[in-house]
Amino acid sequence: MQYGIRTYVDDMEDAVMNDYVAWPERLYLIGTDNRIAYAGKHGPYGFSPKELKAAIDHIIS
Repeated sequence: MQYGIRTYVDDMEDAVMNDYVAWPERLYLIGTDNRIAYAGKHGPYGFSPKELKAAIDHIIS
């Protein structure tokens, strides 16, 4: 996805996963105000790329 926004990926120490308690796995989008703009349903079956894309589009529009 090429949105022209900063993208971050957790490192091997899982600091973000530990901070946001991403268990079971979830997709999160952090807004420009450093607040959670989107929290997906529990994965992997609850992942919705369309919902995540809509949340990204909303932020960058």
